[in-house]
Amino acid sequence: QVQLVESGGGLVQPGGSLRLSCAVSRFSLDYYSIGWFRQAPGMEREGVSCLSSSDGSTIDADSVKGRFTISRDNAENTVYLQMNSLKPEDTAVYYCAADAVGLGCSLDPVEYDYWGQGIQVTVSS
Repeated sequence: QVQLVESGGGLVQPGGSLRLSCAVSRFSLDYYSIGWFRQAPGMEREGVSCLSSSDGSTIDADSVKGRFTISRDNAENTVYLQMNSLKPEDTAVYYCAADAVGLGCSLDPVEYDYWGQGIQVTVSS
């Protein structure tokens, strides 16, 4: 069964950085596009960044452009989300997800087939 496990979350001060990891198993990043999503209390789940398996292209939400970077290490079967210049409004549970189609990538959660359990990121002084 496909598995995704997030790590690296926690509490950070505004302006700080965190790197989230998404370790995947039982499938190859060569064939699955990966997205990072987040959900704050009382809010809908929103797409943050995604990375296409077919050509390595990425898409970032406007709210994180220039601050967040998605990348992958195929040898480690891990996808990363480097988050810099964090703001209190970045506080949410962050999820990684895999899209089995793998053609391009999307920030729409409905396109994704497999999900991690989520990890909390809190930005607060």
